[in-house]
Amino acid sequence: MNLQELIQLYDMTGRTVVITGGGGILGGEMACALIGCKANVAILDRDRVLAERVVDRIEQTKSDTGRAIAVYADVLERSTLIEAERVIQGEFGRVDALINAAGGNRPTATTSPDLSFFDLPEDALRFVLELNILGTLVPSQIFGKSMAASGDGVILNISSMNAFRPLTRTPAYAAAKAGVSNFTQWLAVHMAQEYSPSIRVNAIAPGFFITEQNRYLLTDRETGELTERGRTIIEHTPVRRFGVPEDLIGTVLWLLSPTSQFVTGIVVPIDGGFSAYSGV
Repeated sequence: MNLQELIQLYDMTGRTVVITGGGGILGGEMACALIGCKANVAILDRDRVLAERVVDRIEQTKSDTGRAIAVYADVLERSTLIEAERVIQGEFGRVDALINAAGGNRPTATTSPDLSFFDLPEDALRFVLELNILGTLVPSQIFGKSMAASGDGVILNISSMNAFRPLTRTPAYAAAKAGVSNFTQWLAVHMAQEYSPSIRVNAIAPGFFITEQNRYLLTDRETGELTERGRTIIEHTPVRRFGVPEDLIGTVLWLLSPTSQFVTGIVVPIDGGFSAYSGV
């Protein structure tokens, strides 16, 4: 394969990618990378301001690239996803790939010296479980249906290191991301056997990336220095740093492109070696 043929494999001209939670730090970076590969990108978020901010960022830097639109959708409200799918079909005609980037944790579903496991409120636990599991499953139903009809497409889920090895303090989030990994494998088999072997489903499992949700779990709010938890993570990460959004892009583009056409049902760690480190 020559260089031009390799470049063409990552040319997504005419393809449409939907990103739930696209207004977030990680989803937004994926959107910008895909636009650079000339894809059309629909940025879904329940906070339309965040989604439009990503679109503005893209429009300020793009040249000969794809087109981005901001679309309101709440992954826990099926009706908003159905409406979003209608809007996207009207704008771009079809959906070729879905990235389920919506997810996260809640402080009230996290144990602490002031909040024991036994006192974690049920509504907080339910929200985290539903956001991560149903927030991945339901969009896959809505957008996967058109892939089943066309016989082609890619679904990329966002799991976590929590799915490989439960981390302290986040019981609901760990359980939910384990569910995302399991669902990824199930859906990969189901779509290939029931609809088309050209429909692939995979996941990435980011290690520790500082986002707005975990910033003050890993760094001190006042000083910006690492917390005890943050220091422990760095000590157990062989590359000795937290991830940055750009660290995800190579794997994301690979899993969305034809270069991975024989890859389905896997969960790829992107963790700086955290999952490989035994501590000794």
